[in-house]
Amino acid sequence: MAHSILAPVSSELLIKKSRFIGCVQPVDGRAAAQAIVAGLRAGHPGAAHVCWALLAGGQSAAVDDGEPSGTAGRPMLDVLRHQGLEGVLATVVRYYGGVKLGAGGLVRAYTDCVAQALKDAEKVPIIRMRALRCAVPYALEGLLRREIAAAGGRLDDIQHGEAVAFGFTLAEAAADALIARLGELCQGRVVWERSE
Repeated sequence: MAHSILAPVSSELLIKKSRFIGCVQPVDGRAAAQAIVAGLRAGHPGAAHVCWALLAGGQSAAVDDGEPSGTAGRPMLDVLRHQGLEGVLATVVRYYGGVKLGAGGLVRAYTDCVAQALKDAEKVPIIRMRALRCAVPYALEGLLRREIAAAGGRLDDIQHGEAVAFGFTLAEAAADALIARLGELCQGRVVWERSE
């Protein structure tokens, strides 16, 4: 199961006079990540590099920002993948200290900076949700309400017309079981609508 993090966490490393300021934070996608990175560039005008890695919404990115290819963004992305994270942006701002670290030293520095930040991160499981719509005769309204609540669902919309129409959301993993259970309990009197 994929996880995200609850709130931004940061770390700071000093390696051979270079200062690495890392942050790992939840994001929705690439646009939000790019806005955060732009804010970091504006907030750290003296920084030599603002490197970042993203795993969000099926999108990934690994940006070295002038560091030798594969020494910053890719190692940061590997840390996020290794931790099973999703919906997360890792950034590291580097102030160059005048001493070259070499490719191996850079990989270690960027990896360690992200890993140190993640030590303090509170991870939360990502639960995929599914929206469902159905209609039942009035006599089954109470039963449907109880079954949705028992499955951990959230009622989003109820409309009373010729029948009672329900719109609700629940965990993807519980959806098929609830649909089957309602089919049995309501003896086929549940009319399901296609969800968007």
